[in-house]
Amino acid sequence: MSTPVLVAVAWPYASGSRHLGHLAGAYLPADVFARYQRLIGNDVLMVSGSDVHGTPITVRADDEGVTPQDIVDRYHGEFLRQWEELGISWDLYTTTGTENHAQVTQDMFLRQLENGYIDRRVSEQFFDPQAERFLPDRYVEGTCPHCDYEEARGDQCDNCGRTLDATDLVDPRSKLSGATPVLRETEHFHYRYSDFEERLKEWLQSRQGWRSHVLNSALGWVEEGLHDRAITRDIEWGIELPVDDLGPGKRIYVWYDAVIGYLSASKEWAASTGDPDAWHHWWTNPEARSFYFIGKDNIPFHALFWPAQLMGYGGLELPTNVPANQYVTFKGGKASASRGIGMTIQEALDRFQPDAIRFALAAAFPEQSDTEISEEEIARRVNEELVATWGNLVNRVLSMMYKTCDGKIPNAGQRAPEDQVLLDSVDAALVTAGEQIEAVELRAALRTAMTAAQSVNAYLNATEPWRLAKTEPARGIDVLHVALSAINGVRVMFSPYLPFTCAQLDEILGVPSGWAREELLPATPLGKPVPLFQKIEL
Repeated sequence: MSTPVLVAVAWPYASGSRHLGHLAGAYLPADVFARYQRLIGNDVLMVSGSDVHGTPITVRADDEGVTPQDIVDRYHGEFLRQWEELGISWDLYTTTGTENHAQVTQDMFLRQLENGYIDRRVSEQFFDPQAERFLPDRYVEGTCPHCDYEEARGDQCDNCGRTLDATDLVDPRSKLSGATPVLRETEHFHYRYSDFEERLKEWLQSRQGWRSHVLNSALGWVEEGLHDRAITRDIEWGIELPVDDLGPGKRIYVWYDAVIGYLSASKEWAASTGDPDAWHHWWTNPEARSFYFIGKDNIPFHALFWPAQLMGYGGLELPTNVPANQYVTFKGGKASASRGIGMTIQEALDRFQPDAIRFALAAAFPEQSDTEISEEEIARRVNEELVATWGNLVNRVLSMMYKTCDGKIPNAGQRAPEDQVLLDSVDAALVTAGEQIEAVELRAALRTAMTAAQSVNAYLNATEPWRLAKTEPARGIDVLHVALSAINGVRVMFSPYLPFTCAQLDEILGVPSGWAREELLPATPLGKPVPLFQKIEL
């Protein structure tokens, strides 16, 4: 029986080009996981979209002298093109700028307000005396109080990863004018996260299979005590409040509404199918599972704040797992769009095959610790592993079979003990890789697939079908059939990672109907093989 699986993926700010750190941190892992879940027959809904309300967008618009919508249109379009080129298999990729998202956010706000989890409070917020306006968090920069990094932002420190309030910064300065901001009283709605401390702690302690750094980070926040946070700001760019208690000039703030995008996108997708209630299958169904793919800087928002918002709304399922990745580094520095560190996705697409990018990043997914990625490392992995082990294996077996078997797949012949040992090992590897992907150990599952490919190469080297073609041609054909049968299983393991080149093999071997090695169809025409991958020359 199929299981509903929600694959919820971090919403990138539509404020600038995304880099390979973003791709390796959230988008590619989510796609690999979703493709596997679909292949084993589960009901997958993979959603995300461009976050159009983030203050980085208004900051960039101010810098360029254009409107925020100009920035959004530019980068949302870029993201859509790149996802298609990379084969990211969204069920829906939308934006937080839709009327649907505004309505879902306002509905959540009103229900939580009615349930007593939102209240009004007067607080102090930074005000720029030169620009004469209140400053959202990202409009304030200064020194991090935890690590002394001098370019920390008012919402987060890029150096140590701590989430901040602008008032935490040492020596704050306005990004608008460079002036030292002053604190002024302003009234805002606050979400009462502190009301959920015990429920969140109990829920977190019941989680099974979570990455230790995710669980430890979330529990650490709870132990320190959760603070109620303002969920509105004195800004003009954002979702309008559904109540007018605070007067004009107030909007719902981005980090409250962005996570609601997972729910609003699910509802938007359902409406597009003609069944507006279809979203319930993933959100109000106790049998459903939900996986949130993010970077570790987003752990508090997805392991604490979003579950607290869901609890405050009521009736919706909490995350099954939050497999947050660590950081990708480039030449020792954390990849950062705002600081221009790291290769952009477009730069990579201009240089490498999409499957080559996917392979090199998947082999270095930062699941448990930060990982280093460079152009040289991508080239090394592709040339030494993808081309030399997998690509050459497929090409030489298909080439030999094309020459010696009249250009078509032969009938299965007699199998020697070593033949069955190989096929059994591939079948066992499929089981192992499936278990690893279920546990979101995607890097390990790719290694399992590559090890299986190496075992087929070892089998060929031991049996030497090119020699048998001259001395024992019937046995040589049997060996090639076994090798291609093994390849037929290995390519299933590779298919979530390498969708483009595995689709080329589908034309020869047929489309896999599940996560298993299937028998070859005799007399299937082969056609003259062409290499799957190109060697990278730097």
